[in-house]
Amino acid sequence: MICDENSESRNTLSTHLWSIRNFIDQDEGLVDDELIVWCYQGPLACQILEKNKGVCWAAIQQQKTIIVPDVEQFPGHIACDSRSRSEIAVPLKDAGGNIKGVLDIDSQLIDNFNETDAKWLEKIIDMVYG
Repeated sequence: MICDENSESRNTLSTHLWSIRNFIDQDEGLVDDELIVWCYQGPLACQILEKNKGVCWAAIQQQKTIIVPDVEQFPGHIACDSRSRSEIAVPLKDAGGNIKGVLDIDSQLIDNFNETDAKWLEKIIDMVYG
């Protein structure tokens, strides 16, 4: 993303703790019903996400983007970083609509993601994976 130094986007990006891509494809990430973190940008954290727990699995199971304004209010949230306060998880769908993974972004601010974020992240993912 290219922004000038006064850009609201630039300021918002500095509050993000994670940019994670998790794969659920048998060859790339789902092992014994656990979601394996494939690659990410951020501090060292959880590498294996137990099935049916957390925001990433909610996005997979509900087959839609999940926005969590306050992670402490999300049942089953996996606290990989104690600084995380809000989260967005976007399923990575192929051209056939099959979920192949999840893009997960955490923020240190409460209520830092909204429907506009979801819309544009989904569009970017569709261009890459769709």
